[in-house]
Amino acid sequence: MITKKLVFDRNREEEWDFSEANEIIRNGGLVAFPTETVYGLGGDATNPEASKKIYAAKGRPSDNPLIVHIHDFKQLEAIAKNVPDDARKLCKAFWPGPLTMIVEKNETIPYETTGGMDTVAVRMPSHPIARRFLQESNVMIAAPSANTSGRPSPTIARHVIEDLDGKIDCIIDGGSCDIGLESSIIDLSTDIPTILRPGYINKEMFEKALGKEVRIDPGIIDANANKGIRPKAPGMKYRHYAPKGNLVVVEGNDENVVSKINELAKTAFAEGKKVGIIATDETKDRYETGNVVTIGDRNDEDSIARHLFGVLRDFDDLEVDTIYSESFGTPRIGMAIMNRLLKAAGHQVIKVD
Repeated sequence: MITKKLVFDRNREEEWDFSEANEIIRNGGLVAFPTETVYGLGGDATNPEASKKIYAAKGRPSDNPLIVHIHDFKQLEAIAKNVPDDARKLCKAFWPGPLTMIVEKNETIPYETTGGMDTVAVRMPSHPIARRFLQESNVMIAAPSANTSGRPSPTIARHVIEDLDGKIDCIIDGGSCDIGLESSIIDLSTDIPTILRPGYINKEMFEKALGKEVRIDPGIIDANANKGIRPKAPGMKYRHYAPKGNLVVVEGNDENVVSKINELAKTAFAEGKKVGIIATDETKDRYETGNVVTIGDRNDEDSIARHLFGVLRDFDDLEVDTIYSESFGTPRIGMAIMNRLLKAAGHQVIKVD
């Protein structure tokens, strides 16, 4: 298969031409496109064969649900068994934007899209290219991240090409994604709204919008909490975001973390390993061995989130064997950043006092 590449200048909206992409998506093909979070791999959410193609292209387990992308709240009403009042409140507060809501589904969305679940995950992206694509195609688009399953999510089109060129019909290159982490996922199909995946919208923001308690799924913190269950949302069950090199996270105060990583890097180097280090602008000059890459300013957590997946892919390009990373427990989206980083590391953590 030859993958068509379409390049859209985000600042020249009048020149965007979706005609080829619209034809592909309406006929059951796959189109990768940018969102404000990461690039998505899109197929017609109502077409079970298109969903099967998404799983095949990604090498994704078929019980890992896909997120349905819409452009109008009426589309949620058309695919949900019922729309909870909480969904209407969250839509008013955060849509369009980096929020995915899980509700009970009706027969419109096939089980091939929901991973066999009676619930459906739905979001309304804010990225202008994604919104125009959804509107002009008039298709509800199932779209997980546009990468090989388990790899770091793509935040630029080049990442998509690296993983999926020749496996999908089309890639829309719309530049880099603004947020760089996948959407927050909240389950509204149970009595207490439950965060299944942390993201740009955090627990406090959800509780303010809903005026009540919101629970955090224990699997976000405990790697063993969700073993043996069917995942309701992407990323709950399987290892994700992993670079090719072995990643270890070092937690503790800054001084001790830098000292420990320097010690580990020297040992690995002496063993003949090629070492990568994920640092910040504040610490990058304090490391003595290895390929040091900064993820951004520690005081700019949006920058850390935006660069995380790109940094992990940079180390693949450098062909490192071992990666040591600082921890990033930032105030607002630190849980989301660390959720991705710990999954990428397979929860390998060294704690230093």
